[in-house]
Amino acid sequence: MTPPVLVLPGPVTRDEVGGLSERVQELLRAGGAGVVVCDVAGLGPPGLGAVDLLARLQLAARRAGGRIRLRDPDPALGALLDLVGLRFETEGQPEQREPAPGVEEAVESGDPAA
Repeated sequence: MTPPVLVLPGPVTRDEVGGLSERVQELLRAGGAGVVVCDVAGLGPPGLGAVDLLARLQLAARRAGGRIRLRDPDPALGALLDLVGLRFETEGQPEQREPAPGVEEAVESGDPAA
């Protein structure tokens, strides 16, 4: 099932965040995919406003039993999200819970047992 897409125009004001959060929840209830793709290409220069927006959208999605996935994030936005400790799934990248195709975890002979 193809997840619904929410295009985030930029810049987003604080007054718009509540409506976008509600929209994410509506899309999750209607779509059944458990994921809403947020197209962030139009957000503009990354800043703390974008970080706040994405954190609130992820929280709204989790409250509705789903999550958001980012489409076309600016590399600087990804770096900023990493800096503040937020992790988001991004289209075209494997989910964090799954290893990349063809990658196997190896144990060194000197490693202690876990």
